[in-house]
Amino acid sequence: MRTTILSAATLTVAALALTQLPASADGIGVSDPQDLGHGVDLRSVEVRHGGKNVVVTTTHTDLVESFRSGSSGSVFIDTDPSDPGPEFVLQGGYFVGTDYALLTTDGFASSAVGEPVEGSYRMTVDYERDQVRMRISRAALGNPDEVRVAVRVAGSRPDGSSTRRDWLGAPRSFTDWVAQ
Repeated sequence: MRTTILSAATLTVAALALTQLPASADGIGVSDPQDLGHGVDLRSVEVRHGGKNVVVTTTHTDLVESFRSGSSGSVFIDTDPSDPGPEFVLQGGYFVGTDYALLTTDGFASSAVGEPVEGSYRMTVDYERDQVRMRISRAALGNPDEVRVAVRVAGSRPDGSSTRRDWLGAPRSFTDWVAQ
């Protein structure tokens, strides 16, 4: 009986250890302070670099469906360690009825944004979980060995008088590299 209990306990500890392994090279999670007085306030970003797709999930304070929120975001994707700055940006609104697009870019400025990218990608907003999930095929990004992202979100006051912005960390700063 003692051997059975010990074996079961050993297996349980081993199983728990496997589920609690540190983040591997295929994913990273980064938190962000509550620092924007708007529902689009960025709270965390998770990047997963899998065999077929790169998935970026952002979590916010209180996303709403109304266009009056003016909620939107840009995920800048760097795929080339030898060339500083992003090569792609996925931009879109975070309210019902808006659209999104994956575009080439050569920096963070609006003037640096280029042409739409051909390939498979999708953005979905989950208002109950306050999350935006972006799935981009690795092929659309040129099958990179590793990626890193910079995230900027924005929202408007209900009267449209001003727009507030929030970056993950410092403006124009990237996460660590995430290998495939």
